[in-house]
Amino acid sequence: MIKVGDKLPEATFIVMGEDGKEQRTISDLCAGRKVVIFGVPGAFTPTCHLNHLPGYINTIDGLHELGVDEVAVVAANDVYVMDAWAKASGGKGQITFLADGNADFAKATGLDLDASAGGMGTRFQRFSMVVEDGTVTHLNLEENPGAVVTSGAAGIIAQLKGE
Repeated sequence: MIKVGDKLPEATFIVMGEDGKEQRTISDLCAGRKVVIFGVPGAFTPTCHLNHLPGYINTIDGLHELGVDEVAVVAANDVYVMDAWAKASGGKGQITFLADGNADFAKATGLDLDASAGGMGTRFQRFSMVVEDGTVTHLNLEENPGAVVTSGAAGIIAQLKGE
C-alpha cells in the first residue's frame, strides 16, 4: 500500500470536460503542485454523498488559502456517474471528479477495497492524502469505510496547519 514519502504511480483518469470525456494523468494533476486527493467507495453512496464530499466543497476556499492548488475526489465509478455526482453535489468547477472505472489506480496504490459482497465489485477504501509534486506527504485511511473520521476535510486542514 502507498505510504507517506512514496511517489504516486502514474495513472490515467477520465474526467468530463467542456467538450466531453478527457484524460487526466497523475502527472497532469500533481507535477509541481500541492494537491489533496480523497477517495470514496462510491459516488452517491450515503456517507460519500452526504458527509465526505460536502466537507471538501464547503472548505474549498480555506484549502486554497493553505496552499492547495487543487482538490480531487476519486472513485471506481465511470465518468458519467462522476459527472452527474459533480453536478448534483454542487462540486462541479470546485472539485475535480476523477473516474477510475476499472479501479486501476486503486489497485496500483493498494487502496482498493473488495466490496463484491455488497454487489459493488472493486472500490476504493475511504482515504485522503496530500500530494506535493507527486509525493505523498500525508495519508489518512479510514478503518471503517462507512465513517469519515480521519479522511475528511477538517483532518486535512488540521494537517496542513501543522496541528
